[in-house]
Amino acid sequence: MRILVVEDARSLAEVVAEGLRDQGMAVDIAHDGLTAAAKLDVNTYDVVVLDRDLPGIHGDTLCQMITERDDRAMVLMLTAAGASEDRVSGLTLGADDYLAKPFHFRELVLRVRALARRRPFARARILRRAGIELDPAQRTATRDGRQLELSVKEFALLEALLQAGPAFLSTEDLLEQVWDENTDPFTNTVTVTIGRLRRKLGSPAIITTTPGVGYRIGDAAEH
Repeated sequence: MRILVVEDARSLAEVVAEGLRDQGMAVDIAHDGLTAAAKLDVNTYDVVVLDRDLPGIHGDTLCQMITERDDRAMVLMLTAAGASEDRVSGLTLGADDYLAKPFHFRELVLRVRALARRRPFARARILRRAGIELDPAQRTATRDGRQLELSVKEFALLEALLQAGPAFLSTEDLLEQVWDENTDPFTNTVTVTIGRLRRKLGSPAIITTTPGVGYRIGDAAEH
């Protein structure tokens, strides 16, 4: 799951981003509307956490721009204004949900996950393939009924492969979906994390690697 946090208060943006990363999400940050618009032109996001009062391009305008895009992200609008009329006006602009500051971080996480599930063409809540069952909301994963103890990145990597399966995901695809724009594209972190994940999944091996193509988890009958 890839998230864009658009917040001009840098300390708050960093806290929100780090908290979402701890939940296994890939998170980019923009501190103004112009930077956010540029990132939206380059990357595909599941959810945009959008502050309303932004420099450059106002949050209201940016929200309208997002809703007019094909394959658009869901928008969670943040604002210091908590009055009902402010909430209504925010939703009228096309925001999918609204959260007034200050907020409880746990609520923010739940709302982000709920919006990602509502996004058009979003995958099923519980992912199943090749004996694996993964629940992103509960952050649980099993193989043939055996509980898997996965790190945050291992869990996110497995989720991405299950969502894509039986299609392949390249190293670049995985860096974009599981890590974020600050990750060195020449790093071997994907290879290392895949190796750890394979060991935890156990035998028989179910992650297929095709050089020059990428990684995938096929159907159970293939393994």
